[in-house]
Amino acid sequence: MLLRGLTALVLFQLLGTLLNVLWLSFLPGPIIGLVLLFIFLVWRGEVDEPLAVASTSLLRYLPLLLVPAAAGVMLYGPVLKANFWALAAALLLSLVLALLFTGWLMQRLIERQQRREAP
Repeated sequence: MLLRGLTALVLFQLLGTLLNVLWLSFLPGPIIGLVLLFIFLVWRGEVDEPLAVASTSLLRYLPLLLVPAAAGVMLYGPVLKANFWALAAALLLSLVLALLFTGWLMQRLIERQQRREAP
């Protein structure tokens, strides 16, 4: 059962990589595969047991994916230090924009829900 779920995950990643090579070179293949998997699961309406078992077993190893990022931060420390203010400004600006967009979207969703509930 685990093998079937892992096979499905790898097939979606390979499909995403194929689309990346053929048409969508500006997006990473695994990201395209994840989007395709998400669309497939929404279309299907449920997650079958092999996929659930495979994804649950892989979640145990998720913290290991942070190790390369941490190593990259340590490796490029001088570059990050030299560009500290530009990075800080970009992070602050993205935080403010994300908060504003989230608040705006939440207000729209609340208004939409109220319109649906109104007679």
